[in-house]
Amino acid sequence: MIVVVGAGLIGLSIAYELSKRNADVRVIEAREPGRAASWAGAGMLAPYTENVVPSAFEDLCVAALHAYPSFARELQACSGVDAHLRLDGIVEAAFDRDQAARLDAHVAALEVRSVPARRLTRDEVRALEPALGPSVVSGAFTPSEGAVDNRRLGRALHAACLARGVRIDERAGEIAIEADTRRVLGVRTSNGFVPARAVVNAAGAWAGMLAGVPDHARVAVVPSKGQMLALAMPRGLVCHVMWAPGAYLVPRDDGRLLVGATVEDAGFDVRVTARGLGTLLDAALSALPALGNLAVAETWAGIRPGTPDGLPYLGESSLSGYVVATGHYRNGILLAPVTAQAIADILEGRSRPDLAPFSPQRAEGRPAAGLPRAAESEETYAAIAKESA
Repeated sequence: MIVVVGAGLIGLSIAYELSKRNADVRVIEAREPGRAASWAGAGMLAPYTENVVPSAFEDLCVAALHAYPSFARELQACSGVDAHLRLDGIVEAAFDRDQAARLDAHVAALEVRSVPARRLTRDEVRALEPALGPSVVSGAFTPSEGAVDNRRLGRALHAACLARGVRIDERAGEIAIEADTRRVLGVRTSNGFVPARAVVNAAGAWAGMLAGVPDHARVAVVPSKGQMLALAMPRGLVCHVMWAPGAYLVPRDDGRLLVGATVEDAGFDVRVTARGLGTLLDAALSALPALGNLAVAETWAGIRPGTPDGLPYLGESSLSGYVVATGHYRNGILLAPVTAQAIADILEGRSRPDLAPFSPQRAEGRPAAGLPRAAESEETYAAIAKESA
């Protein structure tokens, strides 16, 4: 038995991949599946536009982008749920000379690496996105990137896991691993003990506080708050995923336009604030004044799992049988398919030297200063989430 702790996109992707390899898998989720960072994101699939510097991490992100079409098709075939994957390009807009110069340099750097990208004149960027305001100076277009509807993807993964026989325990409350001095033994919840030959910690922003983990195997996960909103948009007003100074915009097939996202050091506080929404709306309306008369359809906030060095934790810990898959920060949705493949390979005993930079053992026993206690963070999150619902 392999137990995956956490039923977000990362945990469900891992469980799904393991089930395809004929493993006996059980997912245990403290709350509701797919309702934390997995639900709160915008589904951006943008390793180039996000300005990830050339590195092992960018290689991982690019591999994930290439894996997405087959990942989405396979999930739809298994679950019947279309995740609405759209890889029709991302538009970036510049509104002054400095911004235009940065976009030119970014495109030039991508061209040197043979990554498809092109500069756009003012007329070209407005032809692609007519709703852009008259003050736009220039733009850039990266045709291979796009977005997926992360909420639909969560539903697809949940249904696909169930279809393949994965057991998913929801609202399990407090979860703790049990281990001896050498290896993991299983997971305990209020419903009892589940023995396991391996436990995968995919608990997102809570992964660093999972109870029962020995201090020597514990890693630091830093919560990062992000606020977003959705506008009710006439179809076709914004056609592509778009980056503008201070915000990104993601059109959905259901008629909503997502605007995000703040990056805040606010612990597990998921309240939507006037300042956060004001910042996003100011940026969106400065770039696209035509959005000013649209209705605000939804607002929300979520908690991203970050790490002190900005790289995810992917791999075996110093405790035998205890594997960590978290810390994806802003790239969790993008990295879901390659994370699943990587963790499944590790559990099958396959060597993955490409994962060395992401080893949890690089940061074990050095928790980030100032992080709340597990009980405190859970109480704060639950209370505020209930208040905000």
